[in-house]
Amino acid sequence: MIKAITGTKDILPSDVTKWHHLEGLVRKVFNNYNYVEIRTPVFEQTSLFARGIGEETDIVSKEMYTMIDRGGTSITLKPEMTAGVVRAFIEHSLGEKTSLNKLYYISPMFRQERPQAGRLRQFHQFGAEALGSSSPFLDAEMIEMAYLILKHLGLKDLIVKINSLGTPESREVYKNELRKFLSDKKDKLTDDSQNRLEKNILRILDSKAEQDQEVLLNAPSLFDYLDQSSINDFNAVKNYLNSINIPYEEDTKLVRGLDYYTKTTFEIISNKVGSQSSLCGGGRYDLLVEELGGKPTPGVGFAAGMERILLACENENSLNLPERQIDVFIVRLEKELQYKVAELASELRRNELIVDYDYLDRSVKAQMREANRLNSRFVLFIGGEEFNRGEIVLKNLSDGTQENLKLNDLNEIIKRVK
Repeated sequence: MIKAITGTKDILPSDVTKWHHLEGLVRKVFNNYNYVEIRTPVFEQTSLFARGIGEETDIVSKEMYTMIDRGGTSITLKPEMTAGVVRAFIEHSLGEKTSLNKLYYISPMFRQERPQAGRLRQFHQFGAEALGSSSPFLDAEMIEMAYLILKHLGLKDLIVKINSLGTPESREVYKNELRKFLSDKKDKLTDDSQNRLEKNILRILDSKAEQDQEVLLNAPSLFDYLDQSSINDFNAVKNYLNSINIPYEEDTKLVRGLDYYTKTTFEIISNKVGSQSSLCGGGRYDLLVEELGGKPTPGVGFAAGMERILLACENENSLNLPERQIDVFIVRLEKELQYKVAELASELRRNELIVDYDYLDRSVKAQMREANRLNSRFVLFIGGEEFNRGEIVLKNLSDGTQENLKLNDLNEIIKRVK
């Protein structure tokens, strides 16, 4: 038997309702903040991610699905969305058409990671990107939208963590100080952190290994090296979050895994999803558009993992979704009435009713069992003496009442069901 590839997962009909609920909520919240949807290709040129995300990041160096197409071009299934959105922003001159572009997406992503709870090789994210303004209020808006979506899902065990990475110039000063601090402690770090010491030193701060965290206990703080502009913006973000009652924690070790961040970074985590506790994260990336060949354009955004969010909802039992129902199940009393049943079902469906009927030539009793299995609100019986009189029988399955209606009075049938 051929099975799904390791790290991928089928979304079965029994789970699709949860996905529809989440996607609908995401679209509603983003629409309320005047964000519009953008859709980019599933694959891009590999160089886009290498330049945009960073050659030394784990994503680029270890996790991307990369291949050479028949034309000899190196292409990569998208591991994240921001680089693709920025590429589209530049390619289609969106900044010349609108001063501020507020965009959102819902899309599959691909990373060749070790599969575990909340982490798949094909996974799904929703997120937002705002391109064209350096206002810290947009930074706070990203946090607010993400937080509201998670709270609307009923999640309670949430922690918002925020930090500022400063400008590249102030960050470079800090990186030199951190490198000095760690220079005589290299052998005490994990292998991964030793590799990052020269290539991507800030990622050491983000290490979850207890061994690394012990080494970092007395390390210099990034916040002590921030420039005044970054401090002012960070204070503005905090003041806004305070004014709208969103609780947060300052975490000076929160650096995120991508090279393009400047100033604000944030994560929202949950203790209900195991070791992969981050539900969403993002930050400001004021240099990315220029790095990818566009005009200098500030930007900020975030992305959220949909599988992880739904896992948190399941673990907190926070989704109280109504059972799927159909409006009408048509029960055929005589086999020769199958064309009439199909015709009536078609007419009712065209009037926005959810209708089904038997396709397996089952007995009346079996058809009734199917109506109950489908959680049908009404059963419509066709056949017998009633049909000979030009009538059908409509039964309400919630209270057991039933009535005879004229078969050719479609409006009356629809009125009763609606």
